[in-house]
Amino acid sequence: MKDSILYKIARPFIVIFTKVILRPKFIGIDNIPKNSNYILAGNHTNNLDCVLLITASKKDVHFLAKHELFKGLKGIIFSNLGLIPVDRRNHTTKALNKSLKYLDSNKVIGIFPEGTIPKNGEKLLDFKTGVVKLSHMSNTPIIPFVIKGKYKRKVTIEFLKPYKVKSDNYELEIEKFRKLILSSLED
Repeated sequence: MKDSILYKIARPFIVIFTKVILRPKFIGIDNIPKNSNYILAGNHTNNLDCVLLITASKKDVHFLAKHELFKGLKGIIFSNLGLIPVDRRNHTTKALNKSLKYLDSNKVIGIFPEGTIPKNGEKLLDFKTGVVKLSHMSNTPIIPFVIKGKYKRKVTIEFLKPYKVKSDNYELEIEKFRKLILSSLED
C-alpha cells in the first residue's frame, strides 16, 4: 500500500504546529521502531492527540477513526490522509482487514482503544479488543503511549516499551494492556 501524498504534504505543517504551538514533551521516543511496522495505542484525551503521534513517528500513521467523520469534503480529506473508517455500531471486518494490509506493507497503525474521548473527568474508559486482536493476528508489536497533562498548559506523551500480545484470549489481553496504560497514567 502506498503512502498518502496528502499526508506527506501535511506532515511538515503538523510537526511545526505541534512543536511551536503545543510544545509537547516526548518521553521514551526511542521505544518507537525505526524500520518495522508497529501499532501505536494508548489513552485518548483530546482531538489533537493524533498530531502528537504524527510528530513522534517518522513513518506515516494510519489512524482508525469513527466512520461518521468520513462524510463530505472531510471524508475525502481523511480518506486521502490514509485514515481507516471504523463502524463502531456494526462490527464488520473492513477496518481490521484494511489495517492488516497496512501492517503487511510495513506501515504504522494508530489506535485509541477507548474508542472515544472520556467525558466527565473519567481518567480511562474500557478498551475495545480490536488493538490486541490486530496485534495478535499480524504478529505486530504494540507501542503503548500515555498522554498526560492539558494542551492549554503542558502536554506530555510517553512511549512505553513494545508490548507483545501472547494469546488469542483478547478479553484477558486487553485488560492487561489497559492496566499497563492505567498504571502509567497514575505514575
